[in-house]
Amino acid sequence: MTTTTSTEQALAPRRSALYAGNTRAVIHRGFLATRSTNGLVVLSGFFEPVFYLLSLGIGFGALVGTVQTSTGQEVPYAAFIAPALLAVSAMNGAVYDSTWNVFFKLNYSRLYHGMLATSLGPLDVALGEIFLALLRGAMYAVGFMVIMQAFGLNLAWTALLALPAVLLIAFGFASLGMAITSYMKTFNQMDWIAFIMLPMFLFSATFYPITVYPEAIQWVIQALPLWHGVELVRGLTTGALSPIMLVHVGYYLAMIAIGLVFTTSRLRALFLK
Repeated sequence: MTTTTSTEQALAPRRSALYAGNTRAVIHRGFLATRSTNGLVVLSGFFEPVFYLLSLGIGFGALVGTVQTSTGQEVPYAAFIAPALLAVSAMNGAVYDSTWNVFFKLNYSRLYHGMLATSLGPLDVALGEIFLALLRGAMYAVGFMVIMQAFGLNLAWTALLALPAVLLIAFGFASLGMAITSYMKTFNQMDWIAFIMLPMFLFSATFYPITVYPEAIQWVIQALPLWHGVELVRGLTTGALSPIMLVHVGYYLAMIAIGLVFTTSRLRALFLK
């Protein structure tokens, strides 16, 4: 009994150094900071996919007609790109919060130094920041979903399941985004995030079927995280359910796990030496 108690007492400081169970303190601080910011700045990432939908889906879509999805279903062009843009909207919100905001707090405001000087552990900080990024991604996605419904672009009742799907997408991008940002040291390095996101946005079967590419290029695209999100949401909004959706879900669960592990270990290495 004495040996067991001694072991638990020895492990307790290690557990508390990693996770104090007070993620809500980080979230509360994030809410207070968000209230003091310009609302237009917060919503700026939401408008980009909306503009794409209006210009391409509604305008260009009138010329294109229908498009065949990966399951062989013929859908209007606007209904083809709308779920892709929904996934993009969730990605934009999550990535913005988990990269640029985290980068500033990490390297300039030194906010995490103060947090980790208290009882908070690196996992508290990681979960809190990821939750805030997830919340922004969810806000963007819900707003875009309302626009899709207004234009009649949700073709099946399974579109309701697209909401938890985009939360999963946002969670995956937020976790991995924060992990990558923890290694960034300069603003020039942060430019690589935009450099990666732009081609991923354009080529992840967002605006046209993946079958238009040569087979070798298709394999590359299918390795991209956004492609999995696009296919998952598109299947739900069009009602074309298939077992491959489980692969898409598993991909994002892996992203979340990898992001949390790397972010926590990185913050611990930086601030708890």
